Amino acid sequence: MDFRLDSNQKLIQDMVREFATNELTERAVEIDKSREFPVDNVKKMAELGLLGIIIPEEYGGGGMDFTSLAIAVEEISKVCASTGVIMAVNQSLVAYPIIKYGTDQQKKKYLPMLVKGENIGAFGLTEPNAGSDAASIETTARLEGEFYVLNGTKRFITNGEHATIFVVFAKTDVEKKHKGVSAFIVEKGFEGFSVGEHEDLLGLRATGNCELILDNCRVPKENLLGEEGEGFKIAMHTIDTSRIDIGAQAVGIAQGALDAALQYSKERKTFGRPICEYEMIQSKLAEMATRIDAARLLVYRAASLKDSGAERFSKEAAMAKYMAAEACMYCVRESVQIFGGYGYTKDYPVERFYRDAKVMEIYEGTSEIQKIVIARSLLK
Repeated sequence: MDFRLDSNQKLIQDMVREFATNELTERAVEIDKSREFPVDNVKKMAELGLLGIIIPEEYGGGGMDFTSLAIAVEEISKVCASTGVIMAVNQSLVAYPIIKYGTDQQKKKYLPMLVKGENIGAFGLTEPNAGSDAASIETTARLEGEFYVLNGTKRFITNGEHATIFVVFAKTDVEKKHKGVSAFIVEKGFEGFSVGEHEDLLGLRATGNCELILDNCRVPKENLLGEEGEGFKIAMHTIDTSRIDIGAQAVGIAQGALDAALQYSKERKTFGRPICEYEMIQSKLAEMATRIDAARLLVYRAASLKDSGAERFSKEAAMAKYMAAEACMYCVRESVQIFGGYGYTKDYPVERFYRDAKVMEIYEGTSEIQKIVIARSLLK
């Protein structure tokens, strides 16, 4: 078993690390304060090909693997977690289900748009009354002639404020419960579609997170993604894939916190010497580094399994996401502790890392949901 990155993956890592360090560091502070969706960051990522890493070359993408995407998400999230998840959602939650389940016409139309960054994507599953229990969504879709008419509200939609392409889930048959869920590609300009309240979040504040309102929204029949009744299967497989990226994002935030704490511990002096010379601080740094490496390897394992063509990787993706989220929360907490009072101010990035980290245990399935997925796979 080879744990080394291949030459292409190392090239991606080096390029994205340089981009994140030079282009995103100061911007991350600004957009966290303003909640401004970083259109400029998206444009720069598009120019570097980072919005289409997994999209096949025939549609203008990089045609790379999911391990490369995880590497890129980690490197960007080390500096700006908001920008990291914007890029991840565009690919794993929007481009990927179109690649896997879309018609040739859908692929030709939408994938090149997602690569260019002018038409960012968003994923509409969560609702006010349906989070972890995705089978209980209340949004409906009825076929009327050449259009499906969608009615409902989606909430906590990352990229929603600026996205123009949405993968949206609705029930075409409410009696069949999860077997009655279908998936649709919805464009921002469709009649009956609007964007609602912009969420004022604790962390990831620049992700354009908002409501989607579907009020007799007319979606052409050809925009049905997959077959009627396949929506729940599409959603669950897509989320399994996306959990790899969210694991990578959590690893990135944790690594950013460790890097900041390590540098600070060398500069901060108490009782005449740098605090990094104290064994208690060394213990914290060692524990942080070990947990990060363990989480990163789980993320890489899940990504590698996905890249191998495996149809099922739910357990491995859940393990990666769960462990990475736990490691992330531990590391940002310890980083703030190492900074002491300064860690509780906005003068250093660890305060932002702390706020960004919490949602790693919540979205794309809470840590409790990840444990259920893992346990069920063990009990089969």
